[in-house]
Amino acid sequence: MKFEIEKPTLKDISGIQDILKSEIDSGVVLYRSDDEVATNIRSYLIAKSEKKIIGVVALHIYSHELAEFRSMVIKKQFRGLGVGKSLIEKGFEVGKELGVKKFLVLTYKKEFFQKLEFSEIEKVAIPNSKIWADCVKCSSFPICDEIALIREF
Repeated sequence: MKFEIEKPTLKDISGIQDILKSEIDSGVVLYRSDDEVATNIRSYLIAKSEKKIIGVVALHIYSHELAEFRSMVIKKQFRGLGVGKSLIEKGFEVGKELGVKKFLVLTYKKEFFQKLEFSEIEKVAIPNSKIWADCVKCSSFPICDEIALIREF
């Protein structure tokens, strides 16, 4: 199966929202309005196959050396084909070009990220800006059952 990783445009917002919807509905991914996605469109990467979006991830910058991968979803029929790995590898490339040295993720897919050399960390190590910007929006807050992992370069 052939796919490309690319930066989305504002025209891709509805496709991004379509991919995220099932995981938002199940509580795995936080809801972000179209306006919030538009404001942060430069942080997203999409995977496309035959001109259709099959995967998405956002790389949110927190500081001069820390970024977080968030809102990663791959369409079910494309999982296990390297799409997620390719999105994360492209995110590393983009982040490193900006000077990012640490990449954080909060996830239920610990093993996936460990294969990409992420290491589990205690949640107390997560910057407060993350907690107050995003975590308070989560239905599980303050009892978070996601796993925090980080990869440093």
